[in-house]
Formats: sequence, C-alpha cells, structure tokens
Amino acid sequence: MSQGLPIRIVSKVVRGYGRGSKDLGIPTANVSREKADLLCSCGDFDHLPTGIYWGYSRVGGNDEADDAAVLGQVHLAAISIGFNPTYSNEEKTVEPHLIASDNHPLRHSSSCGETQFQDLYDKKIVLSVVGYLRPELPFEGLEKLTAAIKKDIADAEKLAGESNPATQVEREWVGSSSPEDQLSSKQ
Repeated sequence: MSQGLPIRIVSKVVRGYGRGSKDLGIPTANVSREKADLLCSCGDFDHLPTGIYWGYSRVGGNDEADDAAVLGQVHLAAISIGFNPTYSNEEKTVEPHLIASDNHPLRHSSSCGETQFQDLYDKKIVLSVVGYLRPELPFEGLEKLTAAIKKDIADAEKLAGESNPATQVEREWVGSSSPEDQLSSKQ
C-alpha cells in the first residue's frame, strides 16, 4: 500500500467526535475536509486511501512556538484515514495522533499513557503521510481498539527511527515555512 505515498496535506484542525480523547485516551488532531481549508496532494478526502499510516505533523505556524513545545514543532504521527469501522462513520476522516518524543513532559500524559496536548482547534495542520501500517478494521470493544492503536504508535516510532532519506525529506517539508507553496506547485 505504499503506492501513492507520501501524501501531503495542509488544512486546519477541527472538532471530531471526541472519541479519541474521551473513549480511548488517544486524542487526535482531526483534519478539516472543507475545500476552503484543504490542500492535498491527492486532491480531496474522497481520493485518500483508507488505512492506518504513520508520518509527520506540525500544528501551528513556525512562528507559533509555545511553552509546551507543541505548536510549530514537527511531531511523529500515527494516522487513521477512513471511516472508523468500529464506530461505523459515514464520512471519511483523517485523524493524526501526534506523538511527542519520549523525553517530552506530555508524552505519557493521557488516560492510557499516550501523548495528550492542549486543544489545537482552528490551528493550521501540516501532515505528511509517509508509510502504511495496516488496514482499518472493526474491533470488538474499545479495549481491543485501544491496544491496536497503541501498537500502531509503537510501530510508527520504530519505523521513524529507521534511517531513510525519503522520510527525512517529508519531515523537513512538514517543518518548512511555506509547505502550501511546495504543495500547490506539485498539483
């Protein structure tokens, strides 16, 4: 499923269903699918391949650094693209869980021991979907879903730790000062 990767997206963070934080303890920065907000190397959400991926994300601009070292920073991400079959969504979503580095004070702060940042709503999000982890699957219960997501996070960390020039290019694109310009010139 690595065909068509990387996928580059620039959009804004919007409210989702709230299940990542409340039900699972694994909050996500839900990406707006509205045409006015979205620049995507695949065109629009309908053309995005479903599955669980890993990549890099930055919320906020390079000039928006904050005390918690969240805004304007490039973070590893475990990314769900699809319909969340456990919940039977009718609309495709893109939901990256931003993963802080192991030494970040918020790395293990959520209810299930994963990264918990502050609300990021209405901030710009830059996302590069670098690699495929698995298909999206329905799970019997939230415990099994949470365990699968925690494995996805561990797999993303492992894959990001492997030296690969192509993934470094994507990390640098996410951190660049004008990813929109580079994205729109490739479309």
